[in-house]
Amino acid sequence: MTNTKNDAIEAALKILASLGLPRAQQNERSALCLLALLDLTPGKPWAQAANPLIGITPIMKWARQHYDKDYAPNTRETVRRQTIHQFIEAGLVLYNPDKLDRPVNSPQTVYQIEAAALALLRTFGAPEWRDNLTTYLAERETLASRYAMAREQERIPIEISPGKKITLSPGEHSELIRTIIENFAPRFAPGSVLVYVGDTGEKWGYFDATLLAELGVKVDPHGKMPDVVLHYTAKNWLLLVESVTSHGPVDSKRHAELSRLFVESKVGLVYVTAFPNRAIMGRYLSEIAWETEVWVADAPSHLIHFNGERFLGPYRTP
Repeated sequence: MTNTKNDAIEAALKILASLGLPRAQQNERSALCLLALLDLTPGKPWAQAANPLIGITPIMKWARQHYDKDYAPNTRETVRRQTIHQFIEAGLVLYNPDKLDRPVNSPQTVYQIEAAALALLRTFGAPEWRDNLTTYLAERETLASRYAMAREQERIPIEISPGKKITLSPGEHSELIRTIIENFAPRFAPGSVLVYVGDTGEKWGYFDATLLAELGVKVDPHGKMPDVVLHYTAKNWLLLVESVTSHGPVDSKRHAELSRLFVESKVGLVYVTAFPNRAIMGRYLSEIAWETEVWVADAPSHLIHFNGERFLGPYRTP
C-alpha cells in the first residue's frame, strides 16, 4: 500500500531541488511548509493545490494534524528564518499579500504561494511539468524583483538630514520613530545628528558607528539599543529615545540597561520615552523612571520632566 504522506514529502523535496532552493532548505521541514502553503493533505493530487493565507503557527499545526510532525513552539523562529524567509527570497511565497503595510512584528502576519508558482506546481507529475518549470525558472528572478519592489514602496520614508532619507519597515512603531526624528528632534534638540535608528525588520536600521565611537561608545552587538539615538551637538549630549511601541518606556530596569550599554560615553546621557498619545502614556505613568523625559507625539511642543534638578539634561551616574 502506498504511503501517501511519504510520497507527498518526497515530491515536495524534488520540487524544492528543481526550483533551485539552497541545500539548507531541501529538508523535511521545508517540504512540510511547502505542502502546508499548498494545503496538500496526504493523497490530495497536485492539480488541486491551493494557496491559502497562512501564518507560521498555523503551518506548524497543519503539519502536526496532517503529517504527524509535531514541532515544538520554540521551532517557530526556525521555520520562519530557515524556510519561509528563503521561500520569499526565491519569489515562491508572498509576505502579507493581503496587507502589504502590515507591521513586521504583527501576530496577523500571513504568507501565500505566489500565483505563477501555484500554476506551475499544479502541473507537477503531469507531462507539461518540465516545460512549465523551464519557463517559470526563466522568469522567476523578474517575479521576485517585482514583489520586492512592491514591498519597498510600502516602507516608511524618514528624512534624517536635508536631502538624506532612510526607510523603515511599515507599522505604528516606525511611524512613531519618524515623528521622533522629524518632530521631537527639531524642537528639543535642534541641529542634532542622528546616530542610530532601530527597525522592526532589521535591528540596525541606521547606524553611524564612527560617530558613536568618537563619543566614546563601543556598542555590544548583543545589547538592546534604544530605538533612536541623537547627538545634540549644541549641548554635547546623547539623547537615548525609546518608542513605547517597541519595548515599553524607560523604566528603572531599562534605565539601568541603557546606563550600562553607554557607560563609556564621553558626553552626557538623556533618557527619553516617546508615546504616540496621552491615552497610551497614561497606561505607563507608574513605570516611568525618575530623572527621565517623556514626549507625546500628539502634543509635540511639550516635554514632561519626571522630577530631578534640571529640565532635559543628563545626570551623573552615582
